[in-house]
Order: sequence, then C-alpha cells, then structure tokens
Amino acid sequence: MSTDDVLIEERPADGVAVLRLHRPDALNALNLVLRRALAAAFTRLDADDTVRVVVLAGSARAFCAGADLREYLDARSEEVAARDMGRLWDAIADCRKPVIAAVRGHALGGGCELAMHADLIIAADSASFGQPEVLLGLMPGGGATQRLTRAVGKFVAMKLLLTGERIDGRSAATMGLASEAVADEEVEPRALALATRLAGGARRAQRAIKEAVIASMNTTLDQGLAFERKAFQLLFETDDKHEGIAARLEKRDARFR
Repeated sequence: MSTDDVLIEERPADGVAVLRLHRPDALNALNLVLRRALAAAFTRLDADDTVRVVVLAGSARAFCAGADLREYLDARSEEVAARDMGRLWDAIADCRKPVIAAVRGHALGGGCELAMHADLIIAADSASFGQPEVLLGLMPGGGATQRLTRAVGKFVAMKLLLTGERIDGRSAATMGLASEAVADEEVEPRALALATRLAGGARRAQRAIKEAVIASMNTTLDQGLAFERKAFQLLFETDDKHEGIAARLEKRDARFR
C-alpha cells in the first residue's frame, strides 16, 4: 500500500513493514494530507496480522522537518482545533505492535514528536533533534511537553523546549531521547535487524510489555504495578510462555507461533 506521501514496504517473510514518509521536496514536513495518511497507514498495519513490527523512516536528509508552516501561517485557534490533530496522533500512539523509528537528518518539532510516538528510536549520529516551536511564537502541540519530559527529565526538557536548541543523535541517545545512535549509513539496517528480531519474538508478551510501559506514563506507580502484575499473570495462559521456558530448559531457540 502506498500513497503519494507515504510509502509502505511489507516484508511478509520477516513480519516487518517499513512505513516511509515521502515528501522529499518539503523535507517530509507534516501537512494535513500526510498526517491523515500516516494515521490511516498505522490503523491498517495494526490490524494486519502478518505485520508484527513497524519501522517508521524518512529520508537521508530528513526523518521529518516538522509541521508544514504554510498550513499554519494564517490559521486561527478555532480552525486548528477543528483539525482534530489528537485523533491523528492517537492512531500512531495506539498501535499495539512495536514501532521503531529510524531517524536520519532532521527530526524537528512535529518530526521529533513523531519519533517519540515510537517505542524504539535508532538515531543517526548526525541526526538533528529539537523542538523549535518557541522560536515561532508557539509551543509543541503533538505531545513534546509530556513525552520529552518523561524521556529526559524536567530540566533537560525545559532547556530544549524553552530555547529551541537542536541536539545530534549521539546526544539524544546519551540523554535518553533515543534508544541508540549509530553511524548514518547503519540506521536503517540496524532498525530492520532489530525489527526482524522482535518479529520473531513472543507477540503477546511484547504487547503486554508495551501496554504496561505506556500505562506507567499515564498512571500512579501503584496502578502501574497492578497493571503489570495482572498482565504478567495472564501470560501464563499462552503457548508462547510454555515454548519459551521449554526452549530455555532444553537449550534451544524458541519457536514462537
């Protein structure tokens, strides 16, 4: 499945789908058409049982350079609210499968927020992360004040949000904004290798882990621990649990179904 602005390459043998932003003339900037295409693509991939992991990528120059400012210049509050951006972001956040962002080039503003909707971020050493909205007289509207703060802590987040400064991929990994940083040419191979590894894992356990980690961001510690305990107990009813333990005891690779 492809649209003009979103390309999807499915790898059925690996259980991996690569979802690529494709607005090269605009550095993959997020206009409303692209936002809707992304939401539709994530909704479809989440429902496709042959897809077990999603890799979200852009181009060498830009993962995503942020919002398309031409759609914002004359926009008023009521019009922006009517676009219902939260629903479009939620289609990405609600994906139940592991999502890996392969970030090269610019990941700024909405592009940085898009990356933070993933579960893992593989960053190029030279990638450029930042939330420069304050330099435009605005603030983030796609979750950065919440997700960035949870990722790097209040004081680092405040500096990035209030100054609009950019950081490279290596710094992003050091401060906890990325899972790891690699040489630029290794970003997508590394993301695909990791995706293939996860696609061969225990799907129900992965889903339960993702749900529990996300719950930890939205609930108290006690509520999060209760969620984790219940999910842990339910996994004992799965065939994957039996296969995983049996394989370990028999000193062989697990064959998850």
